Amino acid sequence: MRRLLPFFPAIFVFLWSTGFVGARYAMPHVEPFTFLSMRYALALVILVPMAAFALRGAKGVTVPRLAHAAFAGSLIHGLYLGGVFFAVRHGLPAGVTALVAGLQPLLTALLAASLIGERVTARHWMGLAVGLVGVGLVVAPKLGNAGGFTIGQLMPALGAVAGISLGTVWQKRFVGSLDLRVGTAVQYVGALLPTFMAAYAFETMQVDWAAEMVLALVWLTLALSIGAIFLLLYLIREGAVSRVASLMYLVPAVTALQTFVLFGEQLTAVQLLGMAVAAGGVAAATGALQIGRRDREA
Repeated sequence: MRRLLPFFPAIFVFLWSTGFVGARYAMPHVEPFTFLSMRYALALVILVPMAAFALRGAKGVTVPRLAHAAFAGSLIHGLYLGGVFFAVRHGLPAGVTALVAGLQPLLTALLAASLIGERVTARHWMGLAVGLVGVGLVVAPKLGNAGGFTIGQLMPALGAVAGISLGTVWQKRFVGSLDLRVGTAVQYVGALLPTFMAAYAFETMQVDWAAEMVLALVWLTLALSIGAIFLLLYLIREGAVSRVASLMYLVPAVTALQTFVLFGEQLTAVQLLGMAVAAGGVAAATGALQIGRRDREA
């Protein structure tokens, strides 16, 4: 596992970025909370047997820690993804949504510093600021076609960013070294309950079982809900949470590259510049994201 650590951040960013592409394939065929409920339920079908096996030798499994994991899951998966999908579904332009999501590393660093006493250096703050500028450049061409939007459309996106920022800090502070298989399964229990309630209350829950929707559901479940989340939780556990959050600055750039390849979307010089700026900001903020004993002692 340690030999693969240098590749974990890059793998995580790639997998996380495909979530936006998968959503583009799925959303014409299913409503957002219904889709997320299906995704979390399918993830639990896979994770529960793994968690049950892990419980036989797992240490530090307590009811309070499981409750904290469920709460973190409701924030990271339920509030974040639910808020983003809800905002886009109800008219908030995708470019604006991406720009709002770009606030997450800054907010996470502020929360990590104030709630768990994580030391955030001047270099890190500078990297976060540069990374945010890079994100702005990447999404700038899409903002020109954004049109008007209301505060009611914006609030779910802001709530989503607050949810994942607080959720990652909560995970670091209260869940700790809980076995990843157990913790991830419990997280999806915490995410599924509010998401299913929202689907039942606000949606028709009808599904068009088109091939695109099924493939998107399988990919987002296996690659994101299990693969990317395992990596995210591992990185949070082993490193500084504010450094891990900085990786999110790379997501819009990688997503833009994926949509260029898959959908032929235009990739402008401004976006390419933004990718370089965002990468430089992440490099400054993470310090190569050295994970392990030194981060835990910092």
